[in-house]
Formats: sequence, C-alpha cells, structure tokens
Amino acid sequence: MALPSGISFSSTHAVQLPARFNAAVPFIDRHLAEGRRAKAAILTREETVTYAELAERVNQTGNTLLALGLKPGDRLLMVVKDCPAFFYLFWGAIKAGIVPVPPNTLLRAPDYAYMIEDSDCGLVVYSSEFTGEIAPALKQLGTKAPKSMTVDAFLPEVAKASPVLEARLAAPEDDCFWLYSSGSTGRPKGAVHAQRDMVVTSELYGVRVLGVTEQDICYSAAKLFFAYGLGNGMTFPLWVGGTAVLDDRRPTPETTFSNIETFKPTIYYGVPTLYAAQLAALETSRRDLSSLRACVSAGEALPGDMFRRWREQTGTVILDGIGSTEALHIFIGNRLDDFRPGTSGKPVPGYEVRILDENGDPVPRGESGRLWIKAESAAKYYWNKPDKTAETMVNGWLNTGDTYREDADGYFIYEGRSDDMLKVGGIWCSPVEIENCLVGHPAILEAAVIGQADEQALIKPKAIVVLKQPGDAGAALTDALMAHCKKTLAPYKYPRWVEYVPELPKTATGKIQRFKLRG
Repeated sequence: MALPSGISFSSTHAVQLPARFNAAVPFIDRHLAEGRRAKAAILTREETVTYAELAERVNQTGNTLLALGLKPGDRLLMVVKDCPAFFYLFWGAIKAGIVPVPPNTLLRAPDYAYMIEDSDCGLVVYSSEFTGEIAPALKQLGTKAPKSMTVDAFLPEVAKASPVLEARLAAPEDDCFWLYSSGSTGRPKGAVHAQRDMVVTSELYGVRVLGVTEQDICYSAAKLFFAYGLGNGMTFPLWVGGTAVLDDRRPTPETTFSNIETFKPTIYYGVPTLYAAQLAALETSRRDLSSLRACVSAGEALPGDMFRRWREQTGTVILDGIGSTEALHIFIGNRLDDFRPGTSGKPVPGYEVRILDENGDPVPRGESGRLWIKAESAAKYYWNKPDKTAETMVNGWLNTGDTYREDADGYFIYEGRSDDMLKVGGIWCSPVEIENCLVGHPAILEAAVIGQADEQALIKPKAIVVLKQPGDAGAALTDALMAHCKKTLAPYKYPRWVEYVPELPKTATGKIQRFKLRG
C-alpha cells in the first residue's frame, strides 16, 4: 500500500513529513478517503467498529475533551483497558492537540497518584474496573487532584458531541503522547514521544520487517498501554488499513487460543512468559492456529528451545526482537526470511546500533558491551527528569541499558540488563544464557539467574525456577539441572544453587525483575 500523501522515506529510511502535521490524519482520517469506511477497524467479543465509526468517534472524543476544558498541550491520563474507547481517547486527544498518557493498568494507587501529579494532567479517564486504585489515588492528592471520570460516564458525553473536528497541526517533532517506562528501577519515567514517532515504527518495523498489509488481522496479547502492545494492537493495523483484535481480559493460553480460533488473526504478538504457558497447554490439547502467518515476541529474550518447540507444535516461527519504551517499538528483530533462534535478529532498517564498552569505545565483534541505538522514533526526553535524560539520551543516541554481543553473521544476542551481568571467576557471564539452558530442560517452565556469594564471598550463579509440575522439586532434580547446565555451558557457568518458586516477579511487559530476586 502506498504511503499517505505528503509522507515519504529516503534511501536511508529517514522519514519526510509535512512541515505541519497531525498523526491522527494518516492513522485515522485517510482511510475514509481511501475507501475503507465499511471495513472493520476493531474486532472484540462484544462489537465490531468500522473505520467510519472509528473516525466519527475520534472526532467526537476530541470535541468532548475540549468541551471539558482541556486545551492543546494539556495531558490526558487514560487508565483504560484494551477496548475501542482506548482508540477513541488516544486519537481524539491527539487530533485535538491534547497529549494522551496511557499508563500501565496493573498498577496500584500510590503509582497512579505519582503519575497524576508528575504529569500535571488536566483530566483522568479510567475504566470502571480500575476504580479501586484510581479513587484512592485521587483522594491522596486532595485539592491537587484533577478532574476525573470513568469511561462509562465519558462515552455518553461523546455521543452528544459534534462528529466534525479539524486536526490541530504541529511540527513533526512536537510532543504527541507519553508512555511511562516500566520503572524496573526507581520511579517510572514519562518518555515524551513526537508526532512522527508512530509513523516511523509502523513503516520501518510494521511494514518493512513484518510485512503488515491491509489484509492482516493483528492480535496482540501484549496490552496497549505499553510501547510493544501499542504498535502491535493499534498503530500497525491502522497504518495499513488492517484490523485489530482487542480483548480486555488477562491473557492466558485459553483466552489467546480462543481469540485466535474465533477472529482468525494473521499476526499474533506475545511475550516469552505467555508462549511458555501456551506451549505447556499445547502438550495436552490441540488448537487451530492455522490462520497465523507470523508470531512475534519481545519483552524478554526468547529462548532458542522455545522457538523450536513452538515451530514443531504450530508450524509457525516466533520472530523475537528487542524494543523499548524510549524507542517506541522493536529496533532489532528477526524476519520471516532471516531468523536465528536464540538471537534478537538484526537491526531494523533506519535504526543505527552500536555496542560499547565501559569507556564508551566500540567492542570487537563477538565481545559483549552495552547496546546504544539511534532512531527517529526515539523519545525526545523524560518529563521532569533532566538528569535521567542526560544519562540515557546522549547526542541523539539512546543508552538501552542492555548488554549485547554481535555474532559473526551479524545477529545480535541479548545477555541481560547491564546491571544483571555476573562476574564469575573474573569472567563476565550472561544470566540469560544460563536461563535459556535451564528452560531447555523438560521439567522447567521458567527460570531466572542471579548472583549469590558462596562461602568464600565469591559471586556464583543461582537459579530460581518455576516447574511445569511443582511436585518434581527435590534434590534429584537439582542434581539433574546442574548436570544439564554443565553439559551444555562452559563449566564455570552452571548454577551452584537451585531454588523452586511458584512464579517469578515480572514487569507488565514480561521482563523478569531480577533485582527483586536479588533483594
């Protein structure tokens, strides 16, 4: 499908946009002129929303927000589940010049109180399911609390509003929306994204790597509130005139398989934790996944063994990649015609990547270092965090905080967060490598590896694992796991201790929070 009028990409994949621009126009409005009025934009278990209905409700929502007193540049905090109202609020705000801020919907009242105050938002709109956390957050702020209303109270006002709204134009580099980082260490940070950023990720990764087209139906088990899900479940299908499947329930093997069988998506997006649970479920029941032409994974590195088992069970490959809130979506990824299990793949066209040592110098290929990237989709700055901005965003480059190495064939291999790396016997050791080895054992569902001091106060690997069958835990299995690692890994890397737990702490994106295990 041709690019929208006035938008182009150069031979270096740099985006050219009109001097005055509003992201809602190519993502929402243009589909009416291009003949998609009656086409399904959104599918849910309760309703189907056409592109004509979506465009009208986006306009009505923008007008409603303005009528409630929000002004261009004001922030709208939208704690909204995966449903059509998320689309209406997000794009209606953008079209009216208001900045939508969709935080994680799994947080608690103190987190929301912090974000409401930090963002200085003019309105909070939230799904009624989250009242138990939002109400105390607002109460905690007292007289500093902004106006607020539930989605159920907001939508009747939308229905009364004018369906005509002129897009408020801005420069492509002007503020468009925020995403709060997952806050794996310290308070979450508001990453400020520009009008152009969704265009860049949707075209360079969505179209040019995944090959998303108008015929695709996209289903993301990863939720809309974080960067990965926002692209998967909203901007990629809207960019090409495709269809998005939304489900507001917590994703489980049963709900995801049911949605795939019902809606017949062509592209499915998950995280390794969910793929592991789905593989366990497929061991006892067969499901119809024949509609899928591609599966995608991000959030945490996908073990090579999981890739192979999924391919054996389903006949499709999982394309692993790495992205971030700051970069907006995947910037290194595998492709359908170029993939290698156990790696994050190769850089997405238009993204520059380098691996540096602790002195800021490039490391030789094959050696580990910190991953830095340069991208037109990168966040401009962190709101109210000048020190963090200066530390992370340096001369147009993003410090990802991830440790990587590049193999001889140009595939990038994730070795963990830089502060998760272990030094064992004076040699740097990747926890991810040991975890992937453990997950290759048939008894293991998930694994995390951290450093622990031995009796000589020397750091050695410790494995914390979740079993497929909890009753298997015991000394015999511990010995078997250590032997399995010794056989597969360099001798110094095997875990000296194994702890069995019912679940691992994770962020909303599925990343294991090793710092909590260390604590």
